[in-house]
Amino acid sequence: MSINKSVMKRIRQARKAQASNKHYKSMMKTAIKKTMALTTKENSESILKDTISIIDKVAGKGIIHKNKAARQKSRVTSYINSLS
Repeated sequence: MSINKSVMKRIRQARKAQASNKHYKSMMKTAIKKTMALTTKENSESILKDTISIIDKVAGKGIIHKNKAARQKSRVTSYINSLS
């Protein structure tokens, strides 16, 4: 591939988007791990609400697919419901 102005611009844009996407994916994964680490139902509703909000935000930006977002939300919700 030849190196011209448009190629260099695409490389710069891709790196910028990659950094942004990495931030949001990391934020989502951290929220999911925090939710899955719960052992009691205390405060689980508020943490679940925050986690689902973050997942929806990431999916809304197009960083993850909507089906993956639905799968993650289902997984987290069923885990919280299984707690006693």
